[in-house]
Amino acid sequence: MRLISIGLLYFFSVGFAVYAATAYLYFPLGSLVHPDMKSNFEAHSAGIYSHIFSSTVALAIGPFQFSARFRKRYPSMHRRLGQAYLGIGILIGGFSGLYMSMFAYGGLIAKSGFGLLAILWLYTGLNAYLAIRRGDVTAHKTWMVRNFSLTLAAVTLRLYLSASVVADIEFSLAYATIAWLCWVPNLMFAEWRYNNFAQ
Repeated sequence: MRLISIGLLYFFSVGFAVYAATAYLYFPLGSLVHPDMKSNFEAHSAGIYSHIFSSTVALAIGPFQFSARFRKRYPSMHRRLGQAYLGIGILIGGFSGLYMSMFAYGGLIAKSGFGLLAILWLYTGLNAYLAIRRGDVTAHKTWMVRNFSLTLAAVTLRLYLSASVVADIEFSLAYATIAWLCWVPNLMFAEWRYNNFAQ
C-alpha cells in the first residue's frame, strides 16, 4: 500500500508538472482554462507564467526530496534540489501566487482561499528553511511535509475541477469551493500523518 501511495505521488506530481510546463509553453495563454478566466490570464500574463513555471519546479522536485535512500546516497544533490525547490518553487511561486490571488475568478471566496494558500505556502517554506539552517532536521522534515501538502494543491485543484465538470456543477460555484478544497484537506492530512512521511 505504501509503494502504491508513493508511486501515485510521483505520478501525479511529476505528471502534472510536465503537463503544466508543456501546456503553457506550447498553447496560447488562457486557451486551456474556462472562458471566463481567459481575460484574467491575458491581463496578468507575467504573474501567471511566473507562478506556473516556478510551481512546476516545486512539483517536479518535491517527491524526490522525501526519499530517505536518495537523501542518504546523494546528500549534496538533496541540498541543491532543496535550494531550487524553496528558492524558485516556493519563493517565486508563492509571491506570484499571492499576487494572482487578487485577481482570482470566483469572487472574494476564491481570492481569500488562494491568497491564504499562498501565504501558508511561503510560511511553511520559510520555516523549513530556518529549521535546516539551525540544524533541526526533524523540524525541517515536518515543515517540508506541510509545505509539500500545499504544493500538491496544484494537483488536487485540477482533479476536483475535472470531477466538477463530470458532475455538471456550475463552474463559478465549483471554482470558489475548490479554491479552499484543493489545499485544506491536504494540510489536515499532512498534520495527521506527518510523522510517517517525515521519517
